[in-house]
Amino acid sequence: MPLIRLIFSALLTIGALVSAPCAQADNMLALSTSLPDLAAPLTLSTARNIKLELIPDTELAVRDLWPRIRSGFAMRDLDSPLIERHEQWYANRPDYVERMMERARRYLFYITGEVERRGMPSEIALLPMIESAFNPGAYSTSRASGIWQFIPSTGKNFGMQQNWWYDGRRDIISATNGALDYLQKLHDMFGDWELALAAYNCGEGAVQRAQERNRKRGLPVNYTSLKLPDETRNYVPKLFAIKNIVANPASFGLVLQNIPNEPYFAAISTTKQIDVKLAAQLADITIEEFTALNPAHNRPVILQGSSDLILLPVGAVETFRANLEDYDKPLVSWQPYHPRKGEHIDKLAPRFGLSAEKLRSVNGLGRNNVSTGQTLLVPVNGETGNGFEAFNMHLAPTSDGGTRSIRHTVRKGETLDSIARRYHVSAAKLRTWNDQLNQVKAGQTIIIVQAASRKNSRRHLAKSGNRSHKVAQYSPPQQRLAYNRH
Repeated sequence: MPLIRLIFSALLTIGALVSAPCAQADNMLALSTSLPDLAAPLTLSTARNIKLELIPDTELAVRDLWPRIRSGFAMRDLDSPLIERHEQWYANRPDYVERMMERARRYLFYITGEVERRGMPSEIALLPMIESAFNPGAYSTSRASGIWQFIPSTGKNFGMQQNWWYDGRRDIISATNGALDYLQKLHDMFGDWELALAAYNCGEGAVQRAQERNRKRGLPVNYTSLKLPDETRNYVPKLFAIKNIVANPASFGLVLQNIPNEPYFAAISTTKQIDVKLAAQLADITIEEFTALNPAHNRPVILQGSSDLILLPVGAVETFRANLEDYDKPLVSWQPYHPRKGEHIDKLAPRFGLSAEKLRSVNGLGRNNVSTGQTLLVPVNGETGNGFEAFNMHLAPTSDGGTRSIRHTVRKGETLDSIARRYHVSAAKLRTWNDQLNQVKAGQTIIIVQAASRKNSRRHLAKSGNRSHKVAQYSPPQQRLAYNRH
């Protein structure tokens, strides 16, 4: 049923000072109805200079992204009892769904447009919901990172730069393009979206081997007929559960917030090195908003050349440009320092006006007291700077082969602080690694990320990227297990 918009026209006897604003309002109204591919609104004249304007349902729909996504659903229905199980899981957790959708509103318009441009079914745009719950800082125990969950090697294969300063796997644009390139490649390889998605989850080699086993036994080689890891067997049903919820949220007792069918962010060039905190201030947005749109930066300084673009909310771009032009102070308060191997942190830190503890924290050094020669970030001119805790620095590749993650099962009487002391990390980092966890309870599993030894790094590489889900993303406990990963 179309809604009715009331328009109060200016009386002819009102003077110019009053009629001008009314004319401006009429112009704004005209702009609001100038939408593509819509029939002109039906206008009914009435008495007393009031117009009743009937707004077509199509105009209301085009303002919200969800109808656009629903209209692009193209994957065939999947007959699996697992779908209902996952639907129920989400339906029983409305707060989780709400947080996931709130994060999705930043990225979903862009991803939907890229999916449509490639002619893919719009279900693919929902895939980050089961990969990372649209958490740009999601990090797995096998070092898969970002909303699309790439391990380092596959990220590099699809053009995602990774270094001490920057990790393109968490870059919204680079990772989205890489993920869709990879999914298109898998679809071309298998000729089927269900198999392509399964391969995205467990690797094309695993799917090909499962198909070969079935061929030898004279069995079908489609997704539902293959013997795949439990996680992969649940992977496509999870996506279909999300699809069904998006298609009809009310039937699951859920309400999806409207997501405007318009760009959330715009990209601007980074022509100068600048502190992340200062960039957020110049754009007049919170540091949380800035890092959610630019999660690829490992350090509190954006270097020219580490990324060609930064993303800002559309409405903040002009504010940023104007404030940057008027800003007459230094743009950076941090700089890289290359210590000698064996240099003592306790002696080095005072040279830059820092305590040894602060220098370790800033550079993710744990309890290390002797430098390994790794580049350190230090303040410029003794200024200590701020904003560092917003970054997941453990995600940055290190010179000794990366990081390793372990799972700790909470014992009775343990707290975040006691667990942090046991593993020689800060409680703040424990919260970062575990979706901002504030409290723990006995029996709960949490993730601890530590620097990997060379021996552990070689062992990890030999496993060809095995990993298990990050705690922050959904996977029922009985289905959490290691599996091959892109």
